[in-house]
Amino acid sequence: MAYESSWMNDELRMFRKTVRRFVEKEFAPQQDCWRKDQRPSDDAWTRAGEVGLLLSDVPEECAGGGGTFAHEAVVVEELARAGVHFATFVQSSIAHYILDYATAEQKREWLPRMARGELVGAIAITEPGAGSDVKAIRTTARRNGEHYVINGSKTFVTNGWHAGIVCLAVKTDASAPGLKGISLIALETKDLAGYRVGKSLDKVGMHGQDTCELFFDNVRVPAINLLGVIEGRGFSQIMEKMTYERLAIAVAASATAERAVALTFKYVNERTAFGNPLIDFQNTRFKLAECKTESHIGRVFLDRCIEEFIAGRLDDATAAMAKYWLSDCECRIVDECLQLHGGYGYMTEYPIARMWADSRVHRIYAGTNEILKELIASSL
Repeated sequence: MAYESSWMNDELRMFRKTVRRFVEKEFAPQQDCWRKDQRPSDDAWTRAGEVGLLLSDVPEECAGGGGTFAHEAVVVEELARAGVHFATFVQSSIAHYILDYATAEQKREWLPRMARGELVGAIAITEPGAGSDVKAIRTTARRNGEHYVINGSKTFVTNGWHAGIVCLAVKTDASAPGLKGISLIALETKDLAGYRVGKSLDKVGMHGQDTCELFFDNVRVPAINLLGVIEGRGFSQIMEKMTYERLAIAVAASATAERAVALTFKYVNERTAFGNPLIDFQNTRFKLAECKTESHIGRVFLDRCIEEFIAGRLDDATAAMAKYWLSDCECRIVDECLQLHGGYGYMTEYPIARMWADSRVHRIYAGTNEILKELIASSL
């Protein structure tokens, strides 16, 4: 029998059918266009909102779907299995920042629009000179009466092109040592003077996902938009919510690895060499057996992490393990599967080639895997 995740139930099975039907009908056929434009279509977010793909794990009283992280996992899995890069997990992550740190009025203003896809969220932490080293960020927010005046730039911002609300990491106290001067400020971008979006960045993979630079030139934002009321709490807030993002990436990595094995099994049964299907060669069977085993082990570990997260027990180190190990595993499996495709595996018309390029970033963003190993080691 096919393996099914331990957290699956009838309601989630129905939700998966809805998500899969929508993704296959509405998003998958548009991927060539998205890749050409380097971003999803302008109406993609509102269409996703109409069928309940957005904020699926946000409480209903806050305009969300009322589910758990299991619902978000289903969305991430179905997008990955269709080869569609559409960062719903970033949208949900920003919603959880707002849920925990914004005012009641801001929640009422922002969350319903995010659930409908009318307001797209992005988190802007990385800068040209500051990646995993968050304390090195240089974007500043200077208090001026009832406003903050923001200057600086951010790069590698997922959803940057469509972003209507940005969760921005800034230095509110340049004199504070280390990470103590960092704060998070939420800002709406529409008609915001001094705010500018750079062109979509030309990436190795994920060509259909918008990734941009953002620029802030004396941008004035109401002081009430400081998340968490008190300055200097930004780094701890980022760390609290990074578990969510890392677990979502682990879900995408696991689903991609499983898709690679399935596509390759189909290919080696159809493709022949020396008069025989590739599956008849022992090396092919053994490589697929290794990939299947590794992906299954990863899936079982991931399912345990999802259960622990839903129960509120998943610690930072275990989430780091999931993201680091599963993304490494994903890249190994996809690379082996590409090799079994031979020359065709290197052609971008084949899904395995795009998966090979797209997967690589999973080992980099939300904390490089090397940084995550440091985090894990510090927990020993």
